[in-house]
Amino acid sequence: MGLFLQALVTGIFCYLGAVDCPWAYGVTGGYYILGRPLVTGLVLGIVFGDVQAGVLCGLAVQGVFIASMHTGGASSSEITYAGYGGIGLALATTKDPAVAVTLSILIGQTFGLIFYNLRMAGFSYFNRKAEDACRNNDKRGLLMNQIVWPQIVTAIVRIVPVWAAIYFGQGAVEAMLNGMPEVITTVISVLGGVLPALGIAMLMNMLIKNKLEIVLFLFGFSLAAFAGLSTVAILFIALAFAYLIFVTSGNSEAAAAKPQMVEAEGVYEDEGLFD
Repeated sequence: MGLFLQALVTGIFCYLGAVDCPWAYGVTGGYYILGRPLVTGLVLGIVFGDVQAGVLCGLAVQGVFIASMHTGGASSSEITYAGYGGIGLALATTKDPAVAVTLSILIGQTFGLIFYNLRMAGFSYFNRKAEDACRNNDKRGLLMNQIVWPQIVTAIVRIVPVWAAIYFGQGAVEAMLNGMPEVITTVISVLGGVLPALGIAMLMNMLIKNKLEIVLFLFGFSLAAFAGLSTVAILFIALAFAYLIFVTSGNSEAAAAKPQMVEAEGVYEDEGLFD
């Protein structure tokens, strides 16, 4: 498969991973499965013929965006553009996870936000036409302005930019990296390796609520880094700890919340009730 087809397939998967694309079940199958960088890395690894490099790039990019949130519908980056554009362009050039992280952030905050916001603003036109169709009982007009035209626009603004970024950007990225001094490429690699750790730290900041959880996290990290245990073994150890904590905290909370029965013969809330 040549670069033209690889870039085109990447753009198609970027469209299928959109939150409003119905062909991959929208939010469930598209945005939260195909749109996740970890899955993106596997898919593009198959497309570009290097599954291992694709998964490694997907892991690195997923770490960066693992704690990303949409606040009031606004986002600092568009994750599907970032994943498919950045990982696809990295697999077409260096196959370096650090470069994939850098390109993902760049594409997600340029192509992603620009085209996402323009598309959302343009959809107000179709919404107005759909309202007119409802008033006139025009079923065909409602279908065209709520499904057909929005999907065509979404496909164009996702497939074309991602295809262009990979197909025309391969030579530019390779020339840029080859022309850079070694110190700059080293800095890019270092920063690209730090950003996933930053994303995981942001996630921990949201999830960890007490000091015991920090101790358990450091214990699991030590088992992986120094004891050499696999993630499957650490998973079973974590399940054992989670069950023990659940049992002990559940029993203590239940005991504290259990109502105390006080026998006080002749004492009523309303003493005049039985007079």
